[in-house]
Amino acid sequence: MLTPELIEDFRRDGAVRVRGAFTHDEVALVERGIERNLAEPSERALIASRDDDAGRFVEDFCNWQRIPEYEQFIRSSQAAAIAGQLMGTGRVRLYHDHMLVKEPGTRQRTPWHQDQPYYNIAGSQTCSLWMPVDPVSRESTLEFVAGSHLGPWLMPRTFMDSQARWFPEGSLQDLPDIEADREAFPIVGWELEPGDGVFFHMLGATRRRQGRRRSPPPRVLGALHGRRCRARAAGLAHVSGIPRPDGAAGGGCADGHAAVPRALDQSRLDDRSISP
Repeated sequence: MLTPELIEDFRRDGAVRVRGAFTHDEVALVERGIERNLAEPSERALIASRDDDAGRFVEDFCNWQRIPEYEQFIRSSQAAAIAGQLMGTGRVRLYHDHMLVKEPGTRQRTPWHQDQPYYNIAGSQTCSLWMPVDPVSRESTLEFVAGSHLGPWLMPRTFMDSQARWFPEGSLQDLPDIEADREAFPIVGWELEPGDGVFFHMLGATRRRQGRRRSPPPRVLGALHGRRCRARAAGLAHVSGIPRPDGAAGGGCADGHAAVPRALDQSRLDDRSISP
């Protein structure tokens, strides 16, 4: 499934499309999980769009332990194996799952940003999966600035009102206005079909384009964030943007990071492999 060229592309650009990474049954499994998640949102679910928006942008986090479809996909699919190959490690840890659904007509746009500064994670071996269960056109897909995963960290801001809530104002440089001068940046992105996956580094500058068509936006199990076991809490003057199940500040699904190790030799997972 992964060629040496694709692995090199990931390490150079920070993002790759993996065609046919998941089977029809796996896509259907995740689709059922998303529908369950929408019907039974957690206390961490939020509406990431304004009250006067024509549609809603719904997000929810850290649900794999209560939504069996998510857990089955995480344990049985090739997601962790692919991430491990791209990172160059035989063992990965799940940081968290993240569901994103935009209803038709939603005006709220996703600004350019880096994911990693919103999390309390240091380390360069990270990998996220963006997995749509609906077709995604090029005009509506996830985009990246190739090579931006090499750093530096840039200021994370709230999506709706651009506030600096994670680091003190002025402590990190802001992202340039990429959208105002797209030709000046090496932007990559791909048309996607159900079963494809976009694997990307958590520090890469990214955004999801908003196409002009009125067709329903894709539903996404967007971001199964994984990391190599040696990645660690950053220990920075930082408040994580990811809510915890206990309501405390910090990231991840439990005590900072819920871990689901998966060895690339496909060793059987059991309850002992789940640790906080």
